[in-house]
Amino acid sequence: MKKIKGRMDESILVCTYYGPNGERLIRRGHKLATILDCPLYVLTVDPLPYDKFDAEKSGYVDHWKELADELDVEEFMLIDNERRPAAKVIAEVAYNLNITQIIIGQTPQNRWEEITKGSFSNALLREITFIDVHIVSVDRRIKSTEEATFETGVLGYLRKYEHEYRLSFTSSHDNHYEGIFYKEIGTDFNNGIFKFVIDGKTYQVNVQDDKVLDPIKPPPNLKV
Repeated sequence: MKKIKGRMDESILVCTYYGPNGERLIRRGHKLATILDCPLYVLTVDPLPYDKFDAEKSGYVDHWKELADELDVEEFMLIDNERRPAAKVIAEVAYNLNITQIIIGQTPQNRWEEITKGSFSNALLREITFIDVHIVSVDRRIKSTEEATFETGVLGYLRKYEHEYRLSFTSSHDNHYEGIFYKEIGTDFNNGIFKFVIDGKTYQVNVQDDKVLDPIKPPPNLKV
């Protein structure tokens, strides 16, 4: 049960995008929300559907969900398969939740980038009124320490054979889990990672030659 916040006249929305700066923004929002004793929300907007996310993207989303739980965030929101501009979506969410302060990150832009691509912060400011926007400078040079080593995820299943699970791409009543398989780049075999959800919690297991290498321990109340 979440603690009832002391000030409901203030509420903060942190807008994250992929990269190591996302955690920094969430923690900045949490620090401000703690000072104001008000609700904190986290939002990510993506034009792709979730099942098309690569391993790196879905990894960031999973990490942010865990961080949101750890910091007692009011709600973590992922709006995927969204064709509208992100600024319009953020504004809509902000008004629906009565947000009073928004935190975004923005890399420094040179004049040419601003002319050709426009400034995201300016686009957002055109969409909202009576909401304070905090722009946190982030370093464009910061990159994930992990290089992209997986192909785009595809729908797959885990099927149990005696004492082990194996990867399958055929829908069947014999399948135990449905999820997304991310194949390692540069291999002809089904080596990679498989992500799936049980009771709202995301699990990840390593797969080698279709065989699941990690133990799968579902919740006690779940029959498999």
